[in-house]
Amino acid sequence: MADETATTTLPPADQPPVSVVESDSPSIPEKLETLEDPLPEVTESPIEEEPPLALPQQPPIDTAKSADVLVVGSLQAKEGGEPTIRKSVPQSLVSFKEESNIVADLSDSERKALLEFKQLVQEALNTHQFTSPKQEVQETKEKPTPKTEEDTAVSESETKPLHEPKIEENPVKEAEEVAKETSLAKQSPEEVSIWGVPLLKDDRSDVILLKFLRARDFKVKDAFIMLRNTIHWRKQFGIDALVEEDLGDDLEKVVFMHGYDREGHPVCYNVFGEFQNKELYQKTFLDEEKRTKFLRWRVQFLERSIRKLDFRPGGVCTIFQVNDLKNSPGPAKSELRLATKQALQLLQDNYPEFVAKQVFINAPWWYLAFYTLISPFLTQRTKSKFVFAGPAKSADTLFRYISAEHVPIQYGGLSVDYCECNPEFTIADPVAEVTIKPGTKKTVEIIIYEKCTIVWELRVVGWEVNYGAEFVPDSQGAYTLIIQKPTKISPNDEPVMHHRFKVSELGKILLTIDNPSSKKKRLLYRFKIEPSD
Repeated sequence: MADETATTTLPPADQPPVSVVESDSPSIPEKLETLEDPLPEVTESPIEEEPPLALPQQPPIDTAKSADVLVVGSLQAKEGGEPTIRKSVPQSLVSFKEESNIVADLSDSERKALLEFKQLVQEALNTHQFTSPKQEVQETKEKPTPKTEEDTAVSESETKPLHEPKIEENPVKEAEEVAKETSLAKQSPEEVSIWGVPLLKDDRSDVILLKFLRARDFKVKDAFIMLRNTIHWRKQFGIDALVEEDLGDDLEKVVFMHGYDREGHPVCYNVFGEFQNKELYQKTFLDEEKRTKFLRWRVQFLERSIRKLDFRPGGVCTIFQVNDLKNSPGPAKSELRLATKQALQLLQDNYPEFVAKQVFINAPWWYLAFYTLISPFLTQRTKSKFVFAGPAKSADTLFRYISAEHVPIQYGGLSVDYCECNPEFTIADPVAEVTIKPGTKKTVEIIIYEKCTIVWELRVVGWEVNYGAEFVPDSQGAYTLIIQKPTKISPNDEPVMHHRFKVSELGKILLTIDNPSSKKKRLLYRFKIEPSD
């Protein structure tokens, strides 16, 4: 079995008393591995974009479009003139770059469509088309339903005597009032906001309008109808009041936001296996009243998440979605299927272009088979939005797009910010990633330059390796101190190893991972220094 000692100097902050070393031998230093060996290919199956935060019971097919995410990440910059360690995914994974929301970056036809769209919106604001029901009444009057001769005769006989008294009223006064209302409407355009952004007040509005244009392939009239219908629906649904409503926290483990991807998109996790809990399932979907409450909760969660996005041109205004299909209820659950259908339709109609990427993890075989079947009918741009991974590849798939410090601990990462264990580390503390080849041993050296307390945590995704830790003093004749006796760690053991060690003399911490298996392993670790008083 080959032995490797990893050597690299981490960037000191205010001269921290440590450095990390990874090398094949003391005389041949080797930089920290940066996952140059490609991970097993993730099955990327194509489908049309699913609206944000929907339940994938019957695999949804939508015609909305969205852009791919360019995955590039880096560790801390290194001081002292040494090179910065960087990580990037193979270019073959990057099919499309997310479209720009900066007007100057648009094509001539797209800028023209946006200008026309803004003119239509301004006219609608001037005539109160978005909030006034009079417009709908007027449109109805313009297209009256045909009447039969009998209906016409009855109408004339009934109308004459009933309306004669009203003819005596002052028609000039009524005309003046109508003219006054019309003039007032023209002088005071209505103010309409959507997702907290007032329409046509600043350049954030351009970003909103571009979402509707892209959802309708830059067909201006279609985009305007979609926008008008969305605003009418938001008023009827009572969105502004719903955002402030208390709907309980029963579903906080089903859908939650956690961290950001490598491009800065907030990450939303949808954990469908939670509905295996019969009590929760019945409480959520048993009857129409419960399904309506679930739908309102779903819309409320989405609205609160969207309002935290940055709608300025160049800002992050889409969400990265992770859908965990482990133990998800099958399509036989009629109540869930009905609720899913309602949610999908609502989200498709009213929340365009809010998904940056859709990653499905722990996907069962039948899910993959379905999307493989429909893939020939989908566009390449749409296909690039979706990534599928079975249980064995789920963690590696997430790490392609999300750094380990942002991946929750239950999905292979080191992020425990949302648990009650009061962790030593947070999302702000970067994680080093090292690949351990089959049948090799990797040793990470943390060199100590002064008395201090060092705290570290590490995990190997999937474990099934031997892990040991020790402190080796610099002074000759001093004894090595065993911190963690070499022990085989199985996947059923604690997912993350935590250690705190007080250093009273100079030396180095050795973290050793022995991988006897035939599979490549991923080591994640990070540490911090607490100076002695």
